[in-house]
Amino acid sequence: MELGVYTFAELRGGGTVDPGDRLRDLMEEIELADELGLDVFGVGEHHRPDFAVSAPAVVLAAAAMRTTRIKLTSAVTVLSSDDPVRVFQEFATVDLLSGGRAEIMAGRGSFIESFPLFGYDLDDYDELFAEKLELLLKLRESERVTWSGRHRAPIDDLGVYPRPNRELPIWVAVGGNPDSAARAGTLGLPMALAIIGGQPERFKPFADLHRKAAELAGHGALPLSINSHAYVADTSEQAAEEFYPSYAAMMNAIGVERGWSPIQRQDFDAMRTPRGALVVGSPEEVVEKILFQHEIFGHQRFLAQMSVGTMPRDKVLRSIELFATEVAPAVRAALV
Repeated sequence: MELGVYTFAELRGGGTVDPGDRLRDLMEEIELADELGLDVFGVGEHHRPDFAVSAPAVVLAAAAMRTTRIKLTSAVTVLSSDDPVRVFQEFATVDLLSGGRAEIMAGRGSFIESFPLFGYDLDDYDELFAEKLELLLKLRESERVTWSGRHRAPIDDLGVYPRPNRELPIWVAVGGNPDSAARAGTLGLPMALAIIGGQPERFKPFADLHRKAAELAGHGALPLSINSHAYVADTSEQAAEEFYPSYAAMMNAIGVERGWSPIQRQDFDAMRTPRGALVVGSPEEVVEKILFQHEIFGHQRFLAQMSVGTMPRDKVLRSIELFATEVAPAVRAALV
């Protein structure tokens, strides 16, 4: 199994941290993950005042020049409100800079700020993603492209450059939409399944849909990633005490926007149990949780979102260190 980290590069304290400082801290996180042998680092895209990254490819290009082996992916690229030509060009550039380590994780976006910002209608939410994913795959397939659709000007036998030296990996990120899981399988694309609430078993139908659609389309087995909030400390109690305040503050702030009930400490503790969504605890507990989920999904990748809300820089770095040096080796050994 590949193990890695992803982040939305929150501006700790709800925007009180200088974005430049946060981005420099992010470089340190990526470098540490690379040095300690983790497989993947992902950077999300948001267009809000409480996040530092709106252009993941720019951040990943900087990381490409400071790392040697770790895969560098968006987490996610909001493809619905972006131009697939520019997305392909940007990530092809990252791939060339990194020596073949770039990936695109394409999603529809869990926040909506990018749609009015770039002039798109939310009523076209689903159609935008389907159409733009189709174009992105055509761009990957051929140097010269002819294409037309509803939401972008047509392309008539034009070349798109630069070209990567390999087929650029494209994953589809899925939250709670079964059609998205089936689409990824039908197109022969690996799927990243976000589990941030509820029992993991509830998400197994999405993995089953993905595998069945891939089989019907003749693609065979496709990789599956599970992406979750996670945090590792030396002890279970320490992990809970350090992670809960920032996690609850972040989730409750989002919850106000979306009408969710506030998260209390008892809710948090319930989600830390083996059948909960949070992968938070001592190294031994986190290993157990990942292996428990592997029994359900049989997935090939696990990505941990650790830098949530106001988590201090030193705590995030320590969590990455424990994840890389204690959790990852134990998980890999158990799945040999």
